[in-house]
Amino acid sequence: MTTVAAYAAPRAKAPLERTTIERRPVGEFDILIDIKFAGICHSDIHQARDGWGEGIFPMVPGHEIAGIVAETGPGVTRFKVGDRVGVGCMVDSCGTCDACLMGREQHCAEGNTQTYNALDRSGEPTYGGYSTHLVVTERFALSIPEGIALDEAAPLLCAGITTYSPLKRWGAGPGKKVAVVGLGGLGHMAVKIAHALGAEVTVLSQSLRKKDDGLKLGADHYYATSDPRTFEELAGTFDVILSTVSAPLDFGAYLGLLRTEGTLVNVGAPEEPISLNLFSLIMGNRSIAGSAIGGIKETQEMLDFCAVHGLGAEIEVIGANQVNEAYERVLASDVRYRFVIDTATI
Repeated sequence: MTTVAAYAAPRAKAPLERTTIERRPVGEFDILIDIKFAGICHSDIHQARDGWGEGIFPMVPGHEIAGIVAETGPGVTRFKVGDRVGVGCMVDSCGTCDACLMGREQHCAEGNTQTYNALDRSGEPTYGGYSTHLVVTERFALSIPEGIALDEAAPLLCAGITTYSPLKRWGAGPGKKVAVVGLGGLGHMAVKIAHALGAEVTVLSQSLRKKDDGLKLGADHYYATSDPRTFEELAGTFDVILSTVSAPLDFGAYLGLLRTEGTLVNVGAPEEPISLNLFSLIMGNRSIAGSAIGGIKETQEMLDFCAVHGLGAEIEVIGANQVNEAYERVLASDVRYRFVIDTATI
């Protein structure tokens, strides 16, 4: 075991504080990652504050991890010391079920092992990227192309794949009209990716405060959802609506913005259950769907796509001692558009 520095929440809703954790020895198929940057995702806040159920504490959040390979196990074939690598929301799965064999490890029948706030296959708690080092099986490490800076790449391991996967699955591309609900950490990547895929992109946000940003990121149109006229003007417009927000929506109103057989896809996860009149789906053969990150192969595809198109996250790099302040700013929507921790400051 190796002792490394980290930032952890000692208990639910408590401020994060500097501590040390134990990392397992590097096994035959493991790599040791010298973490350089770790993104702050809204889901980190949900979990550190028990918003999605009872967590495992002390909790070291962080599933947007970018760094350098510092050591490899004797059986490792995909990486060598010095390689640029990333780790996302999961660090293991059974590898044998139908979902895993399809490259959909996020839907592993036995449950994938989350990067933090989970128990690994030996029953030990997992700790995330708000730390200096991580040991992970090479199967769940991603190669970060040279075309993306490590700090801008870190959020792609969650925000990038969480938006890329549904946009590809539901056919965002030339001739398709895509709406992105919310221009935050997920939403800004959704706009960039949908634009690069060739779709006509509209941002639906509470206000026009970020309109200039949205247009610079690649949106063709920008509307305020606080204006009732938006829902009248855009009725029946979109092939796909990608909701990236964690706040509950009036789903009936948003479904009304879809074309016949259009789909509203949710990647944001409100803590409260939703209420829905099923006639909103029946009329127009519309669908409501969800999407959870992507498999390892698809995540690598996303990273390569972003490198080709010059896409990185819009970030604000912070020191580890600013994490608690950053959490409050995320909740206040006061970030453009992703905080990234410089782990050298831990």
